[in-house]
This record gives sequence, C-alpha cells and structure tokens, in this order.
Amino acid sequence: MNKSKGRLEAEISTAVTKFEKEYIGRGPKESKSFIIEDMVIIRLKGILTPAEEKLAVEEGGAQIIKQMRMRLIESSQKMLEEIIESITQTEVISLLTDINPKSGERIFVFSLSKDIEAQFTQK
Repeated sequence: MNKSKGRLEAEISTAVTKFEKEYIGRGPKESKSFIIEDMVIIRLKGILTPAEEKLAVEEGGAQIIKQMRMRLIESSQKMLEEIIESITQTEVISLLTDINPKSGERIFVFSLSKDIEAQFTQK
C-alpha cells in the first residue's frame, strides 16, 4: 500500500461518514479515525437527529436511542466490515461499537487480522 497512515485514516473517516448518511439517514458533524496496530478506531461526533437529541434527555430516551442505533449497526455490520476491508486491504475479525446519546458520540473499533500500522513504520 502506497498511502500514508494519515491518508488511510482520512479515507476511513470519509467512507464511514458516507455510510452513516446513506444508511442511517444522517452523517456525523465530525469524524476522526485512528489506526493503532491491528485496530481501526473511529470516533463520530454529532450523530443524533434533532428528534433523537430531544428524546435523549427524556426518561428512558437514551436507552431507546442506544437500542435502535445498535440494532441498525447489527443489521449493517457486514457492509461496515466490507468498507474497512476494502480501504485497509485487511480482513476484519470483529466490530465493537457503542453510542452515548447524551453526548451524541459513537465509537467503532474494528479488530483486524494483522497489524497494518507496522507498514507505516518500516523503512
């Protein structure tokens, strides 16, 4: 792979933002990706719709948002894995995710089959 680590991280952020817009219906206000050894970590900020923001402050609302968003990701997990695999050219072993409805943030952690960060430190 002839891309820099920063370029690869930017591509991942762009692709996941596009996925969120197309599949969830709203993209994040901010997206940042990090490649750390055999992991890709993505932090999305500002992901809630205006209705979800209102629901998040109601009693039980945050849990409803978490359940719905987790269900959406479960149903689209294969698509997300394919996005990461195509960009990193590495097999995804697992996907972990969580959302905080109070702050409007989501974290994705993709575990990969090999350390892709090492390719950027080799001379």
